[in-house]
Amino acid sequence: MIFQLDKRLEKDCFKLAETEHCLWLLLNNKYFPWFIIVPKTETIELFQLSSAQQLNLQKETNLLSAFIQYAFTIDKLNIASIGNIVQQMHVHIIGRSQSDLCWPGVVWGCSHHEEYPHKEAQEIKEKLMFFCKEQAFNNIQYI
Repeated sequence: MIFQLDKRLEKDCFKLAETEHCLWLLLNNKYFPWFIIVPKTETIELFQLSSAQQLNLQKETNLLSAFIQYAFTIDKLNIASIGNIVQQMHVHIIGRSQSDLCWPGVVWGCSHHEEYPHKEAQEIKEKLMFFCKEQAFNNIQYI
């Protein structure tokens, strides 16, 4: 299987990193620390993944969740796999705070959007690189 990222995710996100099993993205909306993990699979539903794939996705989701808590001031993490518009399997990991523009509502469909300046997105990637190194997570390539 040749992995190909959905065109909507390609357009709406910065590519941050790639592991053997997943691609890590940053949604290009600076109002929320919103990350997306895309498993390299043609499977659409989480329950259809093998046990090993599920375990790996959970480990990477946990690591990225810990990064969000480390790098951003948040009150809550929202983690979801919805896929109604983009059917390619992907998991959203969003840092939420009581001061964010959609609190306490959901971020899906929230009209507040402003793109990251390229420099700011690069700084987030550098923080992620440092965090993964500190966590001894070395099986990753930064894009």
